[in-house]
Amino acid sequence: MRRILLSGSLLWFAASVAVAADTSFYISPCTNPASGCQAGDADLARWALQSWEAASQGKLHFVESKDEASSLLRFVWEAPSSGLYGETVGININGKRGSVIYIVNTTNGIKDKLLRDTIVYLTCLHEAGHALGLSHTDAFADIMYYFGYGGDIDEYFGRFRRKLSGREDIRKNSALSPADVKRLLEALTPLV
Repeated sequence: MRRILLSGSLLWFAASVAVAADTSFYISPCTNPASGCQAGDADLARWALQSWEAASQGKLHFVESKDEASSLLRFVWEAPSSGLYGETVGININGKRGSVIYIVNTTNGIKDKLLRDTIVYLTCLHEAGHALGLSHTDAFADIMYYFGYGGDIDEYFGRFRRKLSGREDIRKNSALSPADVKRLLEALTPLV
């Protein structure tokens, strides 16, 4: 049986999307060497949002901003601590729901550059899903899968890595499961 953990923020975000044409986002620069961020990581965050936008069937549109203070979504690169891949924290921006998306780089020592980029990209995709109001699932195929349920973490990242022969392939291959897309569309459908 499939169990989905529900989030109270899901309806709040869906309601705010219904009235907002554009959702601003900001990506912090890679200035802290301890974070492990690399110059191309900003692209991975952008591609994650593009994937959610494509899945939304025109209901989401993300616009990059240089103004962190007014951006509804903010990607921040953090140094590894407590073994987390990322965390999303809700914030209020002038009465609108926003999120700070912390990406924790746990890829030090990984020699396969595409595996390293896979881990960062999938973390951006998962945490952006939380920013959009989606909660964890226990289905291993979902990007919103929670590692607390167990499962093979190496295989979780490896199955996407095997689709790649070059970095540009990341944006060509969706990591969203049909269930992820269905949940997103349900969240974005106004209640009647």
